[in-house]
This record gives sequence, structure tokens and C-alpha cells, in this order.
Amino acid sequence: MSQGADILLGLQWGDEGKGKIVDVLTRRYDVVARFQGGPNAGHTLEFNGIKHVLHTIPSGIFHENALNIIGNGVVMDPVIFCKEIDKLLDMEPKCLERLVISRKAHLILPTHRLLDAASEAAKGKNKIGSTLKGIGPTYMDKTGRNGLRIGDIELPDYLARYEALKQKHLELLGDFEAPFDLAEAEAHWMQAVERLRSMNLADTDVLIQETYKSGKKILAEGAQGTLLDVDFGTYPFVTSSTTTAAGACTGLGLAPNRIGEVLGIFKAYCTRVGSGPFPTELDNDLGQEIRDKGHEYGSTTGRPRRTGWLDLPALRYAVEVNGVTQLMMMKADVLSGLKELEVCTAYEYRGETITHLPYSLEEDLIKPIYTTLAGWDEDLTGVTDVKDLPAALEAYTRFIEQETGVPVVLISVGPDREQTLWRA
Repeated sequence: MSQGADILLGLQWGDEGKGKIVDVLTRRYDVVARFQGGPNAGHTLEFNGIKHVLHTIPSGIFHENALNIIGNGVVMDPVIFCKEIDKLLDMEPKCLERLVISRKAHLILPTHRLLDAASEAAKGKNKIGSTLKGIGPTYMDKTGRNGLRIGDIELPDYLARYEALKQKHLELLGDFEAPFDLAEAEAHWMQAVERLRSMNLADTDVLIQETYKSGKKILAEGAQGTLLDVDFGTYPFVTSSTTTAAGACTGLGLAPNRIGEVLGIFKAYCTRVGSGPFPTELDNDLGQEIRDKGHEYGSTTGRPRRTGWLDLPALRYAVEVNGVTQLMMMKADVLSGLKELEVCTAYEYRGETITHLPYSLEEDLIKPIYTTLAGWDEDLTGVTDVKDLPAALEAYTRFIEQETGVPVVLISVGPDREQTLWRA
């Protein structure tokens, strides 16, 4: 932890375990702020035997001393958001008192979901694996300067703005057959907007700057992962926002020189949801074993995640793009019982050996080159001291540190916040 603002983000294709780590770290911070993404994110936290999944709300919401900010870079579906709030209120009755929402964040309309479904249907076998929650079309309206922002719902001409954008969408959709009742969805949406209007809406960019100047500690929380970044990910199989450290600046109003530590989260293996290249994928019984043992099913969609070996060229790339200063390894316990572990250390790409992430990861162009390391049999889930971890896991960790040049400061050995071991 440094003076100012730290960033925590995923270094793979998402689902790395960011929610748990934010929850673990929150007691060290005064503010936790989400800077991009929308309800396509699913941050899972587990403590006291209860599993919690957050989609839009920052993962610091369970700590009563932390202010939680939904930043301007986030896109919000009011209906999904209100359902999330209702679940939280049962456990955290005062959660709304410590939640602030940016007026500059963009709203997902019901017709954005229709546009998402139409776009995905038109792609046929080239589907990118969208969650169909309207994220992409909302970001398209944002960059096209057509979007409806949360601050607009406070203005007297809000309904006219809504109708204008809705009609534009309907014209684009033409005769596309809606997969849901638009009138019903719109009624629920309007009710949710009324609730949203009564919540704590603010100019959070100003709030973030004031918080920084007052000396309070800020943790910027990313969603998805680096390899899903719209610029630096495995395009076009990416999300629609900036998932890298740069996104914390644009998604919150944080100047780059105010960033301290960049905390990079990665799994001891790799997973990916939906379509797109995955060089180290294990499309076999071992891949299924890892999927089942690691409960690798989407917290938002329930879709099975594809699984594979750790990809170090991709991890090094993510470390460099983000300027990662500390690494945190998740789900080491899932690999227990494997005699050997394969780690991708280079690629054979168009006839030559490379150690960086190339422009294209298409299967016919790239072949992973593996180094074999010893596995471990020990059950890690009950380990409470890092000194008690198996020697083979320590060797695995040191190998990753050597390859990336960044220290692994934390190893997670289970889903509960208590199953977290600090190495530094």
C-alpha cells in the first residue's frame, strides 16, 4: 500500500478472484472505487460460510468504514443494480449510506440489450460470447456521444432524452424479433430509475480528487481482466472498456502521477469464458477436472469456463502493460494432487520462438512451448502460515517471480477471506 491511490486488476481473461482480494484489502483503504465495466462483471466474495456475488457495486461494500464509489467509467443497468442492492440490504442495512454513484456513469437501456442480442445473432458462428446485457452498445453510444448518463435522470427533460435514444435504437433494430417483452422491461427499468434517483449521486471525479488531497487511501477496483481490454486484449474477443491500469485514470478522474501500487491478480492456471483464442487450453479430462475442482462456472452467466495451463508470455505482457508492482496468485489449492504442472514459457509463432504476446493468437499460427515443474499432493485449504506451504508450490511461485520480475506477495488457498496467505 502506498500514499495515494492503488489499483487492483486482473491479469488474465477475468475471473481471477479480484472480489475476494478487494474484500481482504479493504480494511487498509478509506475508499474502494469501481472504474469500468458493468453487470457483466461478477466479483465473488466468501466469508462466514456465505457466498456473495457483486456485479456493479464495489467489493468494499461489506466494510462499514469504507466509502464505495461507482465511477464514471462504469455502465449501469438500473434493474440489475436495484436487485443487487436488495440482496445487500438484507445483510448490510446501511450499505446505501456508504455507496456513491457517479453522475457521469452511463445507463444501459432495455433497447441496448436488444442491440446486443441482434449484434451477437448476426455474427453467427463468429460470436464473441457477449453476456447480452447491453454493455457493448452502451459503450458505443458513449463514444458516439449519444449516451444517457445517470446525471440526466435529475434533469427536467430526462424522459425526452430517453425517448430519443430509444427511438434511435428501434430504428437500428428494424424488424429484429425481440427476445424479451420490451414494454415490460421498460416498465421495470423506469421503476428502478426512480429508486436510483433517490440514491447518493455525485460528481465522483471531484470527490476522488478531494479524497486524494485529504490524504485518504483509495483502492481502484477493475472488472474483467487485462486480456479482455479493448485495446490490448485478444481483440475482437474482448470487452468494450479499458480494463488496464490506464482505465482507472479515465474511469475515476485520477491523474496518472497519483497512482501508487498496481496490484495484479492471476490464477495459478488460466481460464476463459466464451469464444476467443486460448493457447494453453486443456480441452480434455484434465481441463474438466480443474473446472470442477475450481468451480469454474461464471458467477454472472453460469457458463462453464475454459481451463488451461498458466501462460507466462501473456502474464508478462499484462504485467508490463499495467506496470504491476505486486502479484497475487489465486486458487493454488485447485492444482493440489497434480504430479506435474506444465507452464507455457514461450510460443512457436510463424516458425520462430518468441517469448512475448504476438499480434494474433490464432490456433493455426501459434503453439505453446511448455516447461514442466513438479506438482504437489498436499491439501492447501487448511494452511494458515505461508511457511507450511509445500516446497513444490514455493518453487512454482519463485519460477513465476523469476519470469515476470515482480514479487508474488500473496497466495490464496481457498475462497474464504481467511484462506489468504501473505508472503511479504
